[in-house]
Amino acid sequence: MMLNMAKNGMKAFWKDEKGIGTLEMILILVVILIIALIFKDQITALVNNLFKNVNNKSKEFLE
Repeated sequence: MMLNMAKNGMKAFWKDEKGIGTLEMILILVVILIIALIFKDQITALVNNLFKNVNNKSKEFLE
């Protein structure tokens, strides 16, 4: 009797999908962080270049 209840409880736990969305989100965030760390220098250069261009264009606009 007790073994049967434990078996049914384990089956129900295994089929429960409530936590799947959270796990997927955590895995996606981890992958994004790893990619950001790998391409850190390139991302920094791109952002600096964008800010430099914005600064130059705003100076041209104000003149």
